[in-house]
Amino acid sequence: MIPQFIAVVLIGYLLGSIPFGLIISKLKTGVDIRQHGSGKTGATNVMRAAGTKLGMLTIGLDVAKAAVAVLVATVIIRGSGTVTIGTMSIHWMHIAQVSAGMAAVTGHNWPVFARFKGGRGVTAYFGTLFAIYPPVGIFGAQVLAIAALRSRHMSLGSMLGASAALCVMIPLTIVYNFPPIYLAYCSAVVAMIVIQHAGNIRRLRQGTERRLY
Repeated sequence: MIPQFIAVVLIGYLLGSIPFGLIISKLKTGVDIRQHGSGKTGATNVMRAAGTKLGMLTIGLDVAKAAVAVLVATVIIRGSGTVTIGTMSIHWMHIAQVSAGMAAVTGHNWPVFARFKGGRGVTAYFGTLFAIYPPVGIFGAQVLAIAALRSRHMSLGSMLGASAALCVMIPLTIVYNFPPIYLAYCSAVVAMIVIQHAGNIRRLRQGTERRLY
């Protein structure tokens, strides 16, 4: 089991580390987006430095890489039994999914292929949710889009969308007996996303945060 989990985490991290925003902007415009705007390789910075179309392409690829990481973990560990922690019985597959998800988000934020300078984990987070339980990811993405368009702040939309997905996971866990490890995963990643947006939160409070349009 240990070799499989090492493989799951390693694959998740390496997939998450693929800096699609950097690659796309370099190939299409010759721009290194790490030298522009926020310095991040995420889709929002790509939109500002290289255009909306390339930003949307970046979103799709960043979501896909994280979803693939979780799906690969599901295939590798599927049907491997459960582990008992206290009074809880947790399926190894669920542990593998969240391990791969966390690794993918970590890789997206600190990619080995881009000198550990990446994004803020939002698109990767939603990619993992689409693979774990699509309705939660879809709901969070809708909240993100609405909040970002209405406020014209992608940072605010990102945090609200990520938090909305977490809020949906709470009743699913309590009422519908979803694996508690999914809730723990969402809580940990949302906390990471908020921390990654510390500078944005400060600028939002000061009224100096850059708008989408």
